[in-house]
Amino acid sequence: MAGAREAFESLLAGTGITVNGSNPWDIRVHDPAFYRRVLWKGSLGVGESYMDGLWDCDQIDEMLFRAFRAAAERKVRSIHKVLMAAQSSIVNPQSPRRAFKVGEQHYDIGDDLYERMLDSRMIYSCAYWKNADDLASAQEAKLDLVCRKLDLKPGMHVLDIGCGWGGAAQFAAERYGVQVTGITISKNQAASATERCRNLPVKILLQDYRSLEGKFDRIYSIGMFEHVGLRNYRTYFEHARRLLADDGLFLLHTIGSNTSERANDPWIERYIFPNSLLPSIKQIAEAVEQHFVVEDWHAFGPYYDRTLMSWYERFRASWPELASKYGERFRRMWEFWLLSSAAAFRSRRTQLWQILLSPRGVVGGLEEVR
Repeated sequence: MAGAREAFESLLAGTGITVNGSNPWDIRVHDPAFYRRVLWKGSLGVGESYMDGLWDCDQIDEMLFRAFRAAAERKVRSIHKVLMAAQSSIVNPQSPRRAFKVGEQHYDIGDDLYERMLDSRMIYSCAYWKNADDLASAQEAKLDLVCRKLDLKPGMHVLDIGCGWGGAAQFAAERYGVQVTGITISKNQAASATERCRNLPVKILLQDYRSLEGKFDRIYSIGMFEHVGLRNYRTYFEHARRLLADDGLFLLHTIGSNTSERANDPWIERYIFPNSLLPSIKQIAEAVEQHFVVEDWHAFGPYYDRTLMSWYERFRASWPELASKYGERFRRMWEFWLLSSAAAFRSRRTQLWQILLSPRGVVGGLEEVR
């Protein structure tokens, strides 16, 4: 095991992270099996060994921030990611038949968890903190930003692709007087969104976006495109174009990657978001071409760091109420996911984009909305 430890410590060169050191971002290793698991499995080994209690760290987000800034993870080539990338060339992981898997594994695990972790509207995407001091107001600012960018007017029919628990549809209907159709692949979300919006001109459908028909004045999709998959990007934009009126607008709110990948992070794929992938600018641009004109591209990824840390604090404070149902291994899994994600945005390894699209280009352009 000495050789494995030395190899692992060489990965930390330049990060400022020390094994069993005294800084809050140092790793405390409880079991030497940790080293081989990381060297063999990469990110999957790091995450699984934390879930299994092989190591701890007082500030996981700060530890991984340092690792990501130094690109330490690039020194380990995980065989699992190589195999996933090869498989994606043969099989479509996000086919219509597989579309509901992420809903079942992630979004349907229990509304009690999300009710405690999220704001009262249960908005599960990056908040807009420009002029906000708390999670609820930051999420409301994000929803209002989306509505203002789309120039919503009373009576418009709006499509919400990936409507979550209905908070965005509720906001748009109440504040802007529009009619909303929301679609989701989560049974829990569909039921909750229907109840939340029961007295509003909002219809919630449990279905995949590829089976939807109709025509809409505006479309938005907030935090859903990450589940579409590389092989389906062009299909997604083709279908969105068919659904959108010729003089309409489409706002895409998505997490993004600095590099074009073919496979998800193996740990995220197995434990958090199966059949998912973060798109790159190049991948989005190639899929949008010939279907839409890009009117605006707004990046505010650093706000996701603050959003995730707010979710983490709310999750940690609520854990005594959740512990008996979910268990200690789930706590460590969820904690690692929230804090590693915060580190990814803090280090600028991962981005958040709002992209405003029009079918034919708006004559004279649109005023920038921020």
